[in-house]
Amino acid sequence: MRAQVEAAGLAGRIEIDSAGTGNWHIGKAPDERAQQAGRTRGYDLSPLRARQIAAADFDRFDLLLAMDEANVGNLLRVCPPGRRERVRLLMEFAPAAAEREVADPYFGGGEGFERVLDQVEAACAGLLAHLRERLAQA
Repeated sequence: MRAQVEAAGLAGRIEIDSAGTGNWHIGKAPDERAQQAGRTRGYDLSPLRARQIAAADFDRFDLLLAMDEANVGNLLRVCPPGRRERVRLLMEFAPAAAEREVADPYFGGGEGFERVLDQVEAACAGLLAHLRERLAQA
């Protein structure tokens, strides 16, 4: 998403962050297979470090996007009142995709991470279009 936002010249207007719903990877870099898949497409994921979602994120961000329904449920369990509409599935922004959830690649080989990148890039293109529309209305 960062690459698409930068390419669109909107880096100064759209803030992007990433967080997990669990605490088991806090401070760790992305899986090496994810980093390798990213490198093949020109993304450097090595500086990223995992953090856990915080209550303040629901006020800080207009959208909190989850990869799957389980994470939507986890987000909604900690979501403050009046912020539930901010929680969405990322794949909602890829309406042409057959999948509603981003595939979990962790128990397979590197090809699973390539598939995830395909899904995420498509969804991020739709998300960027959505955000451009919102910015134009602001």
